[in-house]
Amino acid sequence: MQFEAPGRAIIISSGRCGSTLLSDLIVEEPATLSVQEFFMATPSWAKAGEPITGAAYWQVLSSPKPELTTLFAIGLPPKEVRYPADGRWAGNLTELPQLLAITLPKLTDDPDGLFDQLAGQVPNFPEQSFGDHHRMFLDLLTRLTGRRRWVERSGGSSQIAPYLLRSFADTRIVYLTRNWADTARSMSRHSSFQLIQLRLEFVSRCGVDPFQMGPDQRVPAELEHLLPGRITADLLRERGEDSTRYLGLCAFMAAQAEQALADNPPAHLLTMTYEDLVADPEPQLARLGEFLEFDDPSGWARQVAGRVGKGGSVRQTAAV
Repeated sequence: MQFEAPGRAIIISSGRCGSTLLSDLIVEEPATLSVQEFFMATPSWAKAGEPITGAAYWQVLSSPKPELTTLFAIGLPPKEVRYPADGRWAGNLTELPQLLAITLPKLTDDPDGLFDQLAGQVPNFPEQSFGDHHRMFLDLLTRLTGRRRWVERSGGSSQIAPYLLRSFADTRIVYLTRNWADTARSMSRHSSFQLIQLRLEFVSRCGVDPFQMGPDQRVPAELEHLLPGRITADLLRERGEDSTRYLGLCAFMAAQAEQALADNPPAHLLTMTYEDLVADPEPQLARLGEFLEFDDPSGWARQVAGRVGKGGSVRQTAAV
């Protein structure tokens, strides 16, 4: 049975710049599936072009994410985690499948049930590239939830922009930015970004990804206490006290995204800034709704603009 392909869009950003707000507002458009933290929940995109079976792809999606496992283990899960307290994995969150941390609970009150539906279909996907699996998965999720389009948004997706733009050449792209000083301060207070910065520091200083270390790889002795399994909540919080560390992370994210946009210019691109959004929400949201091909972009913008606060704050979903 043939299904009409849904509309597809991706919001690319450094994170901590209002992207979660956009996702939460897009939820209010009834024909649109607002998918949150999907692309960043999957492992390294370096092998995105290699073929993989549907069963192997599902194994990836249904496995825990090592970074999130570390944060659960030290008691610092990001506040975006929405898995229900009475869910199947509630008593063993370090083994929580990555899909169930944020993505599926943001879509339904029964994320375990939706997970089971997907488990019955995704392993039957044909052998194809990682990127093609992602497209097929999001199209399936859109169909299962009765929507006509999907918009994916992951905080920090700027770092994988090269892979996203190559894998989704026909997809509408929204590029959202915020001034680096405010973004860095916000990152410094968020456990996921504290861990991202630490991970990049490991790679920069010794060429080792602490979450993908081989048995023969070593790190300098002065970094061993920061490895997964050894790092503590206090150590991670302490690293967040120096926000200048995160200016470097902002620079890296921006360079990745902007070079990717130059190398693989999207056919459809909308650029937005956090500052413009909070200064004048309704027209900025109307631009977004029109770009995403909403049925009534102006009506949607008028409906949700009141959730965007003034003076740099955002009601309910602040990027602070």
